[in-house]
Amino acid sequence: MLVGRQAPRSSQLWASGGMHLWTSGGTSSAHSHRRGHLVYAASGVLTVHTERGTSIVPASRVGWTPAGFTHYHRAHGETEMRILFLPASLARRILDRPAVFTVSPLARELLLALTGPRNYDPGKPPYDRAATARLSRALVDELPEAQEQPLQLPEPQDDRLQALARLLYDDPSTNTSLAELGQKIGASGRTLSRLLHDELGMTFYEWRTQLRIYHALILLAHGHDTTYVAHACGWSNPSSFITAFTTLLGTTPGRYRAQGQLRGTREADAGSEPGPR
Repeated sequence: MLVGRQAPRSSQLWASGGMHLWTSGGTSSAHSHRRGHLVYAASGVLTVHTERGTSIVPASRVGWTPAGFTHYHRAHGETEMRILFLPASLARRILDRPAVFTVSPLARELLLALTGPRNYDPGKPPYDRAATARLSRALVDELPEAQEQPLQLPEPQDDRLQALARLLYDDPSTNTSLAELGQKIGASGRTLSRLLHDELGMTFYEWRTQLRIYHALILLAHGHDTTYVAHACGWSNPSSFITAFTTLLGTTPGRYRAQGQLRGTREADAGSEPGPR
């Protein structure tokens, strides 16, 4: 997992977390932590890469990486990344594998509070240890209520699936059949279908759809409109793309982009400090 590092534009770090402002394409070095942690994109889109695959963390979602997993982060679009480390007593209540969860309004406010200016701005009254512990427990209590999102792109191990993945990453708009793709890499469509089922637990359609949504989130983060994104990611018409996007993320591409832009504006006006709106 060797990646080139591109430092964030600015950072704030403290014992229980941090905040990074990334320009588009910003990438951390591969690393691991002794504590599990949550990452939240207050704006933009994050991807979290581990040996298990790639977790897509758009705004309004939270990514979970357990302790000990080597990983790196990449920003797509101007991205404000919040990090919250959890003590083992709370981390064990979450999954033992990387995952992506929806963020309820309460969970979002808790995340923003636990990673906001009161942790690093000397002009803000800090939370004491007891308050931080209470807020963290409330956040973890809220996560089981949040639906886990199918935004984890598993990393293939078989050489043939890796070759297939490269073809689709290079051109997510292709509608070439699995059998035809197989001819390019020297494997039959039936063999690839079996490998996808046995190794990743997905059909080719499910896997390709998730990969396309991954690319769609990145393009939306860069400000492209729904029609452009639909065609760039392989949908013949925007309505089919909107249906697939809404099924996975629970909102339309247009609303998702508008919510992200509005949230970024509000948080900039409020100094990234959550509160009544």
